[in-house]
Amino acid sequence: SEVFNYTRLAEKGSPGEEGHAGPQGVKGAPGSPGQPGSKGSSGADGTDGGRGADGIAGRDGAVGVNGAKGHSGSPGNTGEKGRRGTNGMHSRKRGLTGIPGRKGRGGTKGSKGARGKQGTCTPHEYEYNHPIVRHSHSVAVPECPSGYKSLWTGYSLVMFEGNGKALAEDIGEAGSCLEEFQILPFLQTYSDCGEDECLYASKSPSDKSYWLSVDPDGHFSQPRMTDIEDIKNHIGRCRACLGQRFTLTRHSFKTTAPDCPKHFSELWTGYSHMMISTSGSGGGTQLSSTGSCLEFFHNPTFLECLGAGYCYYSITHVDYWLAINNNNTVAVLPGRYWASGNVYNGYEEVMERGISRCTVCGRNT
Repeated sequence: SEVFNYTRLAEKGSPGEEGHAGPQGVKGAPGSPGQPGSKGSSGADGTDGGRGADGIAGRDGAVGVNGAKGHSGSPGNTGEKGRRGTNGMHSRKRGLTGIPGRKGRGGTKGSKGARGKQGTCTPHEYEYNHPIVRHSHSVAVPECPSGYKSLWTGYSLVMFEGNGKALAEDIGEAGSCLEEFQILPFLQTYSDCGEDECLYASKSPSDKSYWLSVDPDGHFSQPRMTDIEDIKNHIGRCRACLGQRFTLTRHSFKTTAPDCPKHFSELWTGYSHMMISTSGSGGGTQLSSTGSCLEFFHNPTFLECLGAGYCYYSITHVDYWLAINNNNTVAVLPGRYWASGNVYNGYEEVMERGISRCTVCGRNT
């Protein structure tokens, strides 16, 4: 205030003497962290420590993979012979089979044996088999003769005709018994090339087949048959057989069937058939064949089938039979049934007085 306004400040004096140390002050607060020091130099290596205590045993490891097979070792030395063992106890059980012993030495030559008993001569089971065919002239399949075994059944074929050329089947042989029926069971093969196409095979409508029929008196006035099942009802059946009996056929030239020769027995009897003919062709069977002795008389014996697709009886169908020998030379009248110069007025007379009988015989084994 007024003092202040009128007081004049003094000049600064010289420093005074150092005062006595004051009491220790209160501990100050911690200072802030200092900066990291520089990396020190490496210390000297320490001494090795002592052996530690044994650790606890670990668990069992997994099974390892099988190793590769080792090489065979070299054979060992033969051991010394062992001592003889004591006798074993007797047992009722059979022991194991022993190892086969070595082959023994050959024995001395034996003395000549006694003469054997006289043997019998019989045909070999396979060496002397004989085929035979039997025709029924009906839709029923015939049975094999006694002593023969069946091979197959079929339809009775007589003859083929192609391009006007005929091929007759021996109806005593297996080829005359076809297992399947066809109106025309064959075809022609050739090479015929035109501008647009080539032909190599065909069934000609004019080619023919001939079959044994089931009708005793098939007449040419019967209409043509085109239905295959209907045709089959007019085709005779057959059976191919095999046996050890040799066969032969004997013709009597009489109304009675002949007897079989010595050492032969009858298989069947019938009528002595030679051959057939039709317009422009024909063919027959060997008289020694079993096929030349037909068990039934039919007139005509056969049916004609064409590649055009139908079968029928024709007025041109003719059969030839062995005739009864009655030494008669009467002239033959045209248009009549005849045998050896005789004229017959019907089937009964032909069968009873005109056609020779026959017998098929099998050799006794």
